[in-house]
Amino acid sequence: MTRDEIAQKLAGVGYVADHELATALFLMDLLGRPLLLEGEAGVGKTEVGKALAAVHGCRLIRLQCYEGLDQSTALYEWNYQRQLLAIRAREGRGDDPGAVEEAIFSERFLLERPLLAAIRQPVAPVLLIDEVDRADEEFEAFLLELLSDFQVSIPELGTVRATTIPRVVLTSNGTRDLSDALRRRCLYHVLDFPTVEREARIILARLPDAGAGLAIQIARLVEQVRGQDLRKVPGVAETLDWAAALVGLRVEILHDRPEVLVETLSCLLKTREDRARLKPEVLAGLLGRVA
Repeated sequence: MTRDEIAQKLAGVGYVADHELATALFLMDLLGRPLLLEGEAGVGKTEVGKALAAVHGCRLIRLQCYEGLDQSTALYEWNYQRQLLAIRAREGRGDDPGAVEEAIFSERFLLERPLLAAIRQPVAPVLLIDEVDRADEEFEAFLLELLSDFQVSIPELGTVRATTIPRVVLTSNGTRDLSDALRRRCLYHVLDFPTVEREARIILARLPDAGAGLAIQIARLVEQVRGQDLRKVPGVAETLDWAAALVGLRVEILHDRPEVLVETLSCLLKTREDRARLKPEVLAGLLGRVA
């Protein structure tokens, strides 16, 4: 697919991409490289992976990273409870210990975790490694090997080579610096909050009933809200929730029903401090800037 075709197909599944992102996704396929997306929380990084899977009609496999994530949790584990039951059953029959060990460390008792599952799919999936910056440097080093060779070693089974090569999307919120080695292995793109025009298109793609007029009003007001000194800047998902609420309440012109905007701020602002900062009079002032 060309860059423009990718952008059109993404729009068809509800993700409105700019030219730079569409180009990055095109190059990801052309060069066969993972794509690292960095940006603030809420700009739509995770949604890129979901939309990409929808575009290609393949499975999305997501690995959510967190502090303390280790290889076994991300790669595979053994079903210890079933293994224990099998050992007891075989011991009761007097089976040879070597045969018991060989039997319990087999595919039957293997629990696939995201990374192993991603390389064993019959159809290449999208592997979304979400918030990789939350994992530690040791796990990041392990990822380098996997992303270079697309094979893993399981001591009891040997080397498992990829059946298909997944499309890999990594996301980072920038909570820590990623290694140069990881960055070298990936294409790189920064996602920022969408422009007013693009956010209005996103609203219309997800909520056609909003209409172009209301969509642009909401996008302009959200832009003003993001410019405030907030603890948690509302992301695109919050914009869509707020838009859905306003559409459901039959709001057509924001200026006509400012009280509804205040009553529905729970869709947009998610901390007590931010609600306290955006008092009704502050919101009214921001609304006054929306033409």
